Amino acid sequence: MKAHLRTVRLELAEPLRISRSTMTAREAVWLRVEHEGLSGHGEAVSSVYYGLDAETLVRLLGDVDLRRFADPERALEALRAGQLASEEADTPPAVTAAVESALLDLVGKRAGVPVHRLLGASEPPVAATARTIGITSPTRAAAEARRLAASGFEVVKVKAGTPDPEDDVERVRVIRDAAPRVRLLLDPNGAWSTAQAAALLPRFADLGVEAVEQPLAPGDPDALGALAERSPLPVIADEDAVSLDDARRLAGRVHGVNVKLAKCGGVHAALRIAESIEGSGTGLMLGCLTASTLGLAPAVQLADRARWTDLDGHLLLAHDPWRGIGGADGFVRASARPGLGVEEVTAHEDVA
Repeated sequence: MKAHLRTVRLELAEPLRISRSTMTAREAVWLRVEHEGLSGHGEAVSSVYYGLDAETLVRLLGDVDLRRFADPERALEALRAGQLASEEADTPPAVTAAVESALLDLVGKRAGVPVHRLLGASEPPVAATARTIGITSPTRAAAEARRLAASGFEVVKVKAGTPDPEDDVERVRVIRDAAPRVRLLLDPNGAWSTAQAAALLPRFADLGVEAVEQPLAPGDPDALGALAERSPLPVIADEDAVSLDDARRLAGRVHGVNVKLAKCGGVHAALRIAESIEGSGTGLMLGCLTASTLGLAPAVQLADRARWTDLDGHLLLAHDPWRGIGGADGFVRASARPGLGVEEVTAHEDVA
């Protein structure tokens, strides 16, 4: 097998402000694995939070030697067994996830079946995805909520964590007024103290917020569990739920864990987490980083297994260089085509 890497810049349609930063673009590294005339594809994106820039991703992806395997099926087995990249201390989960994506895509194409069938689903998964509204003015937030509701979105995720929490309350209030039928999720990205969360969560519950992600700063899962126990609305762990061990510690103590393939290590790592929390009362949320359709496609293969689906990273881009999972109407869909079912948009095509 031969591997090729390519670095591209993904510009956002507009800046996305959250409690700890504002993002306008991300670097993505695309991995293409070739074997016997077929190609499989994966994507890893840069992340300041996880300390990964494009140069580091290129180096780490280049360190994964696939040439020693006779075929992608054996390489995928090695990855699942922790013998390729997933258990190496210096290999970030985002790299493992990108390699796994390319191998799954290639294995599916070789077998002539879509990836979701390799994972045991007979029908292509379909799910209503949340669409994120960042920290912005009430006027812009209300207009965006109306637009999303008119486009078919059933779930809106509102970023929170401004210096004055009243700004967050007002933003949620105008979004609720503008789109009264949408389900609302809230995400402060760990910006609140325990006292702030205890005071604010009842107010957001009164506004009809369905669940809140990571209200407290990560690093104290016991505090998050204690907050969840008395919270008037479900609490979902995100930054505190990175690995399988994290999920096991939080199972039954919070209402949900947000699984992102780039932070846990890919599809099979996500399935292990889902299995570990099953029956505990803790639900699965599928999340993502801002990325292209290629980066989100592996997670869409699992979309029917989640209580909450937040796979809108490709919808935040000014131009998505890949296609194949939908989302513009509020629903992401796995393809029935072999592999991941996505394709790169050529330069002369409209990528909007």
